[in-house]
Amino acid sequence: MDRWKGRVALVTGASVGIGATIAKELVRSGMQVVGCARNVDKIKALAAECKSAGYSGVLIPFKCDLTNVEEIQSMFAAIKAEHKGVDVCINNAGLANPEPLLSGKTSGWKTMLDVNVMALSICTREAYQSMKERNIDDGHIINLNSICGHIVINSGDIHFYTATKYAVSALTEGLRQELREAKTHIRATCISPGIVETEFAYRFHSETPDKAKEAYSHIKALEAIDVANAVVYVLSAPPHVQVGDIVLRPVEQQA
Repeated sequence: MDRWKGRVALVTGASVGIGATIAKELVRSGMQVVGCARNVDKIKALAAECKSAGYSGVLIPFKCDLTNVEEIQSMFAAIKAEHKGVDVCINNAGLANPEPLLSGKTSGWKTMLDVNVMALSICTREAYQSMKERNIDDGHIINLNSICGHIVINSGDIHFYTATKYAVSALTEGLRQELREAKTHIRATCISPGIVETEFAYRFHSETPDKAKEAYSHIKALEAIDVANAVVYVLSAPPHVQVGDIVLRPVEQQA
C-alpha cells in the first residue's frame, strides 16, 4: 500500500459498517480519505478516533445525499478544489428494501436503483473524469457488490435488490472494458460478500428485528474487516494485475 500513501480515496456510505471499516483501514495505510454519507456525525467521530490512534492518513467527513446528482457533483468539485481530485473511488453505499416483484412499492424500487445503480455510476464517471484530467493512469474504482450479484436466492423480498446487484456486476465488467479501450491502466474491481454481520440486516428487517437476529444466528458471518481486508488486497496488487471480482462467503453459507 506504500504507493497509495498521501493519495486521495473517496468512500461512499462511510458512516457505518463496511464503509466505515474500509475508510479506517485506508487511513491506517496513509491515505487521505473522503468519507461521505447523509449524516456525517459518525464519520466525524471515526475521524477523531483515527487521529487519536496516530494513523498516518486522514479522514475527511463530507455530507452528501447520493440520490441527488447535484450533491454528488458538488462533492467532486469540492474534492477537486481542496484535494486536487480522486485517485481511488470506492462505491460502497448501497441499500435493500423488502419490496417483492409482485407486491413491492415503486418508491422502494426507485430508491434502490438510485443508490445501488445510479449513484454508483455517477460517482464512477466523476472519479474517472477526475483521474483523466490530472493524467492519473494508476487509479482504481472498486464497487461493493454482493453474492446477490451472482446468484438469485429464492426470497421474494430481495429479488429487486438482487437485480440492482446484477447491474453492479455488469457495470464493473463494462467499466473494465471501457477503461481498456481508453488505453488506461486505471483498474476496476467489484467485491461480492455473502452474509456480513453489520447493521444491514437490521435495517432490512426493521419491522421484524427477530428476522435480523436469525440471519446471524446459524452461521459465523463475515465481519466488516474481512471485506475491508479484501479492498486493501485489491489495492495492493501490482499495477499490472487486474482483480476483476472477489467473492467472499462465510464457510458455512450455503448460497
